[in-house]
Amino acid sequence: MSEDCDIEDIAGLLEDATVRTILTATSVEPMDANTLSERCGVSEPTIYRRLEELRDCDLIEEQTRPDPTGGHHHKVFTPRLERVTIELRNGELTLEVTRERDAADRFTDLIEGM
Repeated sequence: MSEDCDIEDIAGLLEDATVRTILTATSVEPMDANTLSERCGVSEPTIYRRLEELRDCDLIEEQTRPDPTGGHHHKVFTPRLERVTIELRNGELTLEVTRERDAADRFTDLIEGM
């Protein structure tokens, strides 16, 4: 996973309607690929391709959840993206992506700040 995606990578991802639906839907609740496929109206292979592209830019996270009814585990996805800021200053465009920090990182920050 790379946090070093450039402006073209991020803009290209966000231009895609399926990517936007994945991000907005998973911001409400974690979802599996099958549910995302139904929500987006595209095939599961398409969903998995978009999820991979989002993971490559560290904009979505995969989690494993137990399935209480079947006794198996399944993968769900949650966004890491909080905000994208594009700034034009002195003839340059800069892109800043704010990602959600996981609980372990927030705890480490809290302890180190004491």
